Amino acid sequence: MPSFPTLGLFLASALALLIVPGPAVIYIVGRSMHQGRRAGLASVFGIACGSLLHVMAAALGLSALLLASATAFSVVKYAGAAYLIYLGARTLAGAAGAEAELPKPDRLRRIMAQGLVVNILNPKTALFFFAFLPQFVDPHRGPVAEQVLWLGATFVALSICTDASYAMLAGTVGRGLKRHPGFRRRQRYVTGGIYVTLGLAAAFAGEGRK
Repeated sequence: MPSFPTLGLFLASALALLIVPGPAVIYIVGRSMHQGRRAGLASVFGIACGSLLHVMAAALGLSALLLASATAFSVVKYAGAAYLIYLGARTLAGAAGAEAELPKPDRLRRIMAQGLVVNILNPKTALFFFAFLPQFVDPHRGPVAEQVLWLGATFVALSICTDASYAMLAGTVGRGLKRHPGFRRRQRYVTGGIYVTLGLAAAFAGEGRK
């Protein structure tokens, strides 16, 4: 376990990173606006489970293998981008054919699974944990893998708190906006557009640096 000063620096750094909205938060906000707080929280836990898998991979060194192979990195990257675009296209198709009644909502288990897949298929998450966590590891204070797992689990726990806050806030705003006529269809267009934009951003990220 890291020393208390190192742990304090880690917690401060982690909170600073988590407070700033990133792609995961945007995804969660879109889901919360579209289907409410419970759906947003289900996405939070799905993404958190994906993060834990990335942490375990970093501890075992699997992330290094992924990042060392440009082909493997690209395959995972484009698979994740395609999945986001698929979710967006499906949401937009529902908006185009929406009637006056509410569309059938996705089950929470399915939403959680989608969040899990979205995060697993994001190689930048693997890169983040592989680059960030070792900065706070002290080889003289115990096995490196155990420290990485402990720090990673702490980071994921903090992320659940911050992401859940965004989910609750977005769900509240979305519930208020649903009272306005015509918002439901526009809401699906906005949510679908968020997913497609995230997918395209993931697909083309870093293309200019090649």
